[in-house]
Amino acid sequence: MERLLHYVWKHKILPLKPLTTEDGQEIEVIDPGLHNHNQGPDFFNAKIRVGKTVWAGNIEVHLRSSDWYRHSHNLDPAYNSVILHVVGEIDGEVKTEEGKTLPQVQLDIPESIRLRYEELQKTEDYPRCHRIISSISSIKVHQWMDALLVERLKERSELVTSRAERTGGDWERATFVTLSRSFGFGLNGDAFERWAMRIPLSAAGKHRDNLFQIEALFLGMAGLIAEVQAVRSEQEVLELQQEFNFLKHKFSLGDSMERADWRFLRTRPRNFPFMRILQIAELYHSGKAQMSKLLEAKSVEELQKCLEVKGMTAASRRLLIINTVVPLLFAYGRHISDEEICQRACRLLEELPAENNYILRQWKECGLEVTSAADSQALIQLKRQYCDRIDCLRCRFGYEYLKGSSQTTPVTMANITR
Repeated sequence: MERLLHYVWKHKILPLKPLTTEDGQEIEVIDPGLHNHNQGPDFFNAKIRVGKTVWAGNIEVHLRSSDWYRHSHNLDPAYNSVILHVVGEIDGEVKTEEGKTLPQVQLDIPESIRLRYEELQKTEDYPRCHRIISSISSIKVHQWMDALLVERLKERSELVTSRAERTGGDWERATFVTLSRSFGFGLNGDAFERWAMRIPLSAAGKHRDNLFQIEALFLGMAGLIAEVQAVRSEQEVLELQQEFNFLKHKFSLGDSMERADWRFLRTRPRNFPFMRILQIAELYHSGKAQMSKLLEAKSVEELQKCLEVKGMTAASRRLLIINTVVPLLFAYGRHISDEEICQRACRLLEELPAENNYILRQWKECGLEVTSAADSQALIQLKRQYCDRIDCLRCRFGYEYLKGSSQTTPVTMANITR
């Protein structure tokens, strides 16, 4: 409930009656301050009027006054800058490390806000705010969706950047690792990333013009040569193993992965790891999916051709664009401070159709329009970073729900759990 108290203060959802300190001085909240999510006071650079005096400084929020001492703020000089202690219940005076007695205000959470918050926290429905989605203005919806998309792109691009850093700034290698991870299509994503980090691209580059040798190297490092007997003859499998043994000795390669590192259950045969590795080998051999080629492509159609490989459907290639090319472009654009590349990444998502999964179908049923991959990526971010964490207080849809300005069914204790 303390988080809700933070929320009420942050958004100035204040009672109609005047706010007063414990000793009866009237308080005017001129600026609630900037919410601090790190160590230190909860809100920075607030401005309030206490009586006739205007104060500027920091705000600390607790459920009870005694929490000040429970958190040892009275011993921490970082809290000497606090000008007001906002609490749900005053149960004693508080002093700073300097010995100054702080003014306190008891902030009552409006009953309607509290009930709506409890409903969002307790319901098992998804989306929790489904009753108001269709009544939120399209401008507010689009603003939030745009913010969610940028948030998701930043998160995903940071993963690409971290791969480039781990490889000593080698963006070509980071591209290979990111592409390989995407070929895991979720289930084997981690395994594919570990595998790609083991591949010595400097060695592979010496044999790039020979697809058979690339297949041997890639499958051998994955520990999956034996599995290829499902699609290749016994003689071919034997030759692949012999070729890998030669390459391993030639380049003094490290240990290979094992079959146990890969997941085959609940996977269609065309998605088996060795099938995907054969496709990666073909892409690597062709050179079509190098970073330079992906950067040169200006449209979805051009990228589809870059990723065209035997056995890969157009739908799968679209997923590769979403999960590999877009984060790569956004990451590289940020790395070299080129806004045009970042904008191109966003345009690609707007050109691509939305993914079709249960998350998006549930939002559509609520009346939310989902037309492009930009929309679907925003909603995936919303679910994973807000809905799954029941973090409605940071969500703009949650804000609309809590303030009750949209047309909603009256909230009562009877319908908190449905």
